[in-house]
Amino acid sequence: MIEQIILKRIRLLLLFFIVSLFLSGLTAIPVAPELRWLLKHLPADSMAATLFQIVLEAYLEVQNKYSFLLYGYDWLAFAHFVLAILFIGPYRNPAQNIWVIQFGLIACVLVIPFALIAGYLRGLPLWWRLGDCAFGIIGFAVLWPCYQLIKRLQTIQSFPFSPVQYAWL
Repeated sequence: MIEQIILKRIRLLLLFFIVSLFLSGLTAIPVAPELRWLLKHLPADSMAATLFQIVLEAYLEVQNKYSFLLYGYDWLAFAHFVLAILFIGPYRNPAQNIWVIQFGLIACVLVIPFALIAGYLRGLPLWWRLGDCAFGIIGFAVLWPCYQLIKRLQTIQSFPFSPVQYAWL
């Protein structure tokens, strides 16, 4: 009974994580429409609007002159889709595939220094880099309880009978 409850919680967390990864990948494809939508909904005089306007202009210039560079966005989307597929393993069999969760936790931690360093080198403002760091923090916040639940599930599965059934020994 408790095993089924734990398994259900693990699967809900992983389903959220998988869908989030997939949707995040989808956002890497229609960049120009997304930027236009953002600009339409941000105050025109805000720092964010100014930066997003520059990003849109640069994106459109690259699209017009050097469209092959946008192939990187396609690969970014593809990487998110592949990572989402990777987490189907622990969704199906969490105890056997706990290594995928460990991999995910490590990747989430590494997002933070990568975003801070690469963002700095590319001249991105701190608020943008912190926004990117939030992806690692949120991912970790989803995967950590999942990891703990899998460890608990492994313990339960290693003892096929309840402790009460061992009391007579």
